[in-house]
Amino acid sequence: VSHLGYIKRTPLSEFREQARGGVGSKGARTRDNDFTQYIYPATMHQTMLFFTKKGRCYWLKCYELPEGDRNSKGRAIQNMLNIDPDDSVNNILRLRGRGLENQEFINSHYVVFATKNGVIKKTCLEAYSRPRANGVNAINILEGDEVVDVRLTNGENELVMASRNGYAVRFHENRVRTMGRVATGVRGMRLEGADDAVVGMVVVNNPEQETIMVVSENGYGKRSQVEDYRVTNRGTKGVKTLNITDKTGRLVAIKNVTDENDLMIINKSGVVIRLAVD
Repeated sequence: VSHLGYIKRTPLSEFREQARGGVGSKGARTRDNDFTQYIYPATMHQTMLFFTKKGRCYWLKCYELPEGDRNSKGRAIQNMLNIDPDDSVNNILRLRGRGLENQEFINSHYVVFATKNGVIKKTCLEAYSRPRANGVNAINILEGDEVVDVRLTNGENELVMASRNGYAVRFHENRVRTMGRVATGVRGMRLEGADDAVVGMVVVNNPEQETIMVVSENGYGKRSQVEDYRVTNRGTKGVKTLNITDKTGRLVAIKNVTDENDLMIINKSGVVIRLAVD
């Protein structure tokens, strides 16, 4: 999915693996000022849930997405979903297997939202299991705020939220009570200063095997053990995850990764590099 909202699916085999530190290969031919923003691995029959900045939710099956090669532009999401002109998709959840038809699955899993201003909200997946052509309200967004990250949890996960100024807060999801679809949520992270913002949230499934990876504006990145982030309550400032300097720039992304994963990083001019996490 590109920054201006163009979407397509491409066979994974089109991206070859390279060593780290390489230049990468051209990811997608895009318009001026556009660049690839999200990449998700998925299979044909998976259901994709699309969440917008203003807190709406829409559905599509993977096979409904336009297919294209690595260089094609794709189709505007606005034309495929009934999205307001001033809104845009900025998060996608893919549901494995039978997804929304599996009653046990949708009643035991939760959709967790993180917003730019540090609000967090948890709702049962069952509330998003009835696709409607016009979409539904997924979260009530306050003025000046927007959805930054949406994640699926199983009720027993830990969450890590990170901010632009290099802090991360880790807490158990049971610190956030389950709310209805139109609720606003509760404070997940305390920010410092007017220009600070949440950049992302990860769900920790397996603390022994996973590591937390952060990437900064100027292309610096590192991995740390999950255990390095001590568990605190939600709503705190958290602990330092990256020393922010002029050299590194501010934090732009946080992901949980394992040695087996591959990483794809894209810069704003559309050059993409794929490298092994280990």
